[in-house]
Amino acid sequence: MWIAVIYLWAINALTLLIFGWDKLRARRRKRRIPERRLLWLAALGGSLAALLGRWIFGHKTRKRGFSTWLYAITACHAGLCYLIVSHDLGALLQ
Repeated sequence: MWIAVIYLWAINALTLLIFGWDKLRARRRKRRIPERRLLWLAALGGSLAALLGRWIFGHKTRKRGFSTWLYAITACHAGLCYLIVSHDLGALLQ
């Protein structure tokens, strides 16, 4: 269980850093990180940090396709968390 918690902390920290780095690169008109890579970081567990990065940095807020994918990934993660928690609570109650 602790390995999963440490992994989620690490992937979310990395995702937030990458979103900040990409925004900095955008402001300096340098080469950017591909949207696909940002979405993969979110899909690998960093969806909350991706949403936080969008809010903090105001990053990728006008990209409708990117937003749709990010919200879909976040919804899948929320559903998965619900299933895990409800299954664990069900096992505890029996």
